[in-house]
Amino acid sequence: MSKLIVISLEKGNLNDGFFPVTAQLWETDNSRPIKFTGSLPPAPKIAELYKRFQLIYQALHKRFVSRSGIEVEPTGLNNVSEVDFSEVQEQLYEAINSWLNSDLFRPIDQKLREKLALDEEFQVIIEASDYLLQRLPWHLWNFIEHYQLCEVAVSTPKYERVIPLPKQKTNQVRILAILGNSQGIDIQQDRKILEKLPNASTVFLVEPSRQKLDKWLWDEQGWDILFFAGHSHSQDEKGQIHINPTSILTINELKNALNYAILRGLKIAIFNSCDGLGLARQLSDLQINQVIVMREEIPDLIAQEFVKHFLGAFSEGQSFYLAVRYARERLQGLEEEFPGASWLPVICQNIAEETLTWQELSGQTNIVALPRLTAQNLKITFLVSVLIASLITGVRSLGFMQKWELSAFGSMMRMRPDEGVDQRLLVITVTEADIQAQEQRQKSSLSDSTLQKLLQKLSIYKPRAIGLDIYRDFPVDSQYPDLANHLRTDNNFIAICQLGGSKQQAVGISPPPEIPPNRIGFSDVVFDSDLIIRRNLLSITPEPESNCKSPYSLNFQLARQYLAKEDIKFDISDKGYLQLGKIVFKPIDVPTGGYQQFDAKGHQILLNYRSSREVAKQVSVAQVLNNQFNPNWVKDKIVLIGVDSQGAKDYFLTPYSMATTPYQQIPGVLLQANMVSQILSAVLDKRPLLWVLPAWGEILWICGTSLVAGILAVYSRSLLKFAILISAELLILYGCCFVLLLYGGWMPFLPSALALVITGISVKNTKNYS
Repeated sequence: MSKLIVISLEKGNLNDGFFPVTAQLWETDNSRPIKFTGSLPPAPKIAELYKRFQLIYQALHKRFVSRSGIEVEPTGLNNVSEVDFSEVQEQLYEAINSWLNSDLFRPIDQKLREKLALDEEFQVIIEASDYLLQRLPWHLWNFIEHYQLCEVAVSTPKYERVIPLPKQKTNQVRILAILGNSQGIDIQQDRKILEKLPNASTVFLVEPSRQKLDKWLWDEQGWDILFFAGHSHSQDEKGQIHINPTSILTINELKNALNYAILRGLKIAIFNSCDGLGLARQLSDLQINQVIVMREEIPDLIAQEFVKHFLGAFSEGQSFYLAVRYARERLQGLEEEFPGASWLPVICQNIAEETLTWQELSGQTNIVALPRLTAQNLKITFLVSVLIASLITGVRSLGFMQKWELSAFGSMMRMRPDEGVDQRLLVITVTEADIQAQEQRQKSSLSDSTLQKLLQKLSIYKPRAIGLDIYRDFPVDSQYPDLANHLRTDNNFIAICQLGGSKQQAVGISPPPEIPPNRIGFSDVVFDSDLIIRRNLLSITPEPESNCKSPYSLNFQLARQYLAKEDIKFDISDKGYLQLGKIVFKPIDVPTGGYQQFDAKGHQILLNYRSSREVAKQVSVAQVLNNQFNPNWVKDKIVLIGVDSQGAKDYFLTPYSMATTPYQQIPGVLLQANMVSQILSAVLDKRPLLWVLPAWGEILWICGTSLVAGILAVYSRSLLKFAILISAELLILYGCCFVLLLYGGWMPFLPSALALVITGISVKNTKNYS
C-alpha cells in the first residue's frame, strides 16, 4: 500500500470559498492518519473558465467526429480555434494553481511537502460532492506535477468497505468486456488490446441485450474488471451507456446485478467512452473500488491509446494510479491533432478500499513472474546490441562525435576534486602595470633593464630552473653586458622560440641570440577545433626553414632541468618514446579515446590539468622587485616568467573555460605551468598520465553497455521500470567513467551512453517484447 492523501472540500463552494479544508495523510506504516487544516478562498473564475473550456472543447470535438461522418448535435460555440482552446487551458491552469497556492491553503501544502519525498509513491484524492469540483482537472495542480510518483483521483464524501463473498481463485484476472453501440467508432481495437493481456480471462459481450448483460453480471465466478467501450453520456449528473444501437441503460437499471458483481469481487470499472463522470457518481453509491471515466467527449483514437497504455502498464506490474498517470501523460503527444486529450481520464476512488495490483487481482501475489529472456530473445538482443554498437563505433570513427565526446570529457574533468597549487612552481606575471612602469620599452614586454633586475633578484634565492615564456628574438642592448653574460652562462635559464608553420609565422620566431640551443624550448601548442588546449606537444622535428631549431617544448625542458637535480635522467625508450626515470611518455596517435581525427604531429600526450584555479603561486614583477614575496617560493623551485596582460594576447582556452560565461582564458605562462606540473607529478608523485583503452577495448566497452541495456529492456516489462533501469545504468556508467578518470582513464562515456539508450529503446520496441 502506498501513502494516501485525502483532501476534503465538502464545506463550501467555489463562489464562497471552502472553510475549513482538511487534508489527511495515511502513511504506509501507520493505520491512523495525520490531519492538517487550512481553507481556500472563493474562486468563481475557475467555474467560469471550466465552462468556457467545455464549450470550446465540445466545439472542437464536433469537428473531430464530423470527419468520421457521424451526425452530432450543434453546440453553443462554432467559431472557435485551437488558439482559443490553448488560451483557456492556460488560464484554467493558472487559476487553479493560483487558488491552491493561496496563503489560506499554504499550511496544508507545506505540511504535505514536509512529509513526502520525491521518490515515494502516493495517491491524492479530492473528496467532494460538488459535481463541478469532481470535473476539474486536478492533475494541473503543480503539487501533482512536482511529484512524479503520484496521481490524483476524486471521491464522494460517502464511502464504505464492501465485505466480498467467497470467490474461487483462478490465477487470472476475469474481465467482463461490454462492446456496446459501435456506430462511428472502432471497438475492435479495444478488443484486440484486451485479448493481449497476460493472465487474463475475458468474456466479450458485443452489443448485448439488457437481459444478456444482466445475466453475465450475475455470473457465479465473479469479475475483477468491468470494461465498457462504446457511446455514453452524462445528463443531470447521471450517466447512460449505449449497449447496442437501440438500448440505453443507466447504472440504476443494472443496480442489483452490479451490487452482486461487487460482492463477488468486482474491483474496477473502466468506461472507455464519452462523458462518464455521471456513471462514476452512480457507481460510487455501490461502493466499487475504482472507476476510470472520461470527463468529456473523447475521440476514438484517444480512447484506444489510453486503454492500450493503461492496461499495458497495469498488467506489467505498475500500480493502478501510476499506470493511469503514465497513460494520461502519453496522450499529450496526440494533442496537436486532438487538443486537451491528456485532460480527459479521471479516477473515481472509494476511499475505504485499497487499490490492487494486476497480480493481486489474479491471485498471483506469491508467484514471481520471470522475465521472458529466452534463448531466442537473448539472441535477438545480442544481435541488436552488436549492430547498434557497431553503427555508433563506425560513426564515431569518422569524427562525427568528437566534439561532443571532448565536451563530455571536459565536464568530467571539471567535476574532479581540485589538487591545489604545485609547490614546486612559482609563476611571475608581467602585468599591464609592470609593462607601463618600465622606463625603457623595447620589442619585448620585459625590457633589458627590468629583466636584469629580476634575474639578479631571483639568483639570490637559487631557483632550480627559470623559464622565460616571452619572445626575445633580438640581442641584449650593449648597455647591459651583465644581462647578456647572465643569459649566456646561467645553465638554469631556459628561453623560448616559436616553430611557426602558420601563415602569419611561417618561419617562426628566433630564440634570444645569447642563449645556446640546449637551453631553448619551443612554445607552440596544439589546438582542437574548438580552440581548447587538451594536448601537450612535448617534442617535434623542426622544419628546415624554421628559425626555431629546438626539438623540445619549454615545459619539457624545464621538467628535465628540475628532475636532473633529483638524479632522474632523460632517455629515449626502445620504441622511441620520451622517458624520464621510469615514466615513459607514450605519444598519442589517431585514434585516441574521443580523438578520432586530429593532427598527431610530433610527440603529443593528453594534457591532464592540475587545477581549475591556480596551478602555482603567482606574484607580479613589481612584487618581486619590491621584495613582496616569500623567498622559499623561489629556492630550489621552477620559476616561470610570462605575460598576463590583455595587450599581449597570450591567452588560451582550457576545458575549465567552458564552465564560465563568457569563456575565461588563462595566460600562456599558466598553461605552461600546468604542462610542467603534469610531467613532474607523473615522475615524482606517481600521478597517472591520461590513458585510454585500445581501439578493440573501447569497442568491447561500448558493446558491453549496449548488451546490458538490451537485457534490461527484456527484464523491464513496464516502460516506467525500463526508464528507471536505463537511467540507473546511465548513472552507473557515468560514475564508472568518472572514477576511472580520477585514476587517469578516459573511457568512451558518450558513445556508450548512446549505445545504451538506443539499444534499450530498440529492444523494447521489438515486436518480440511488445
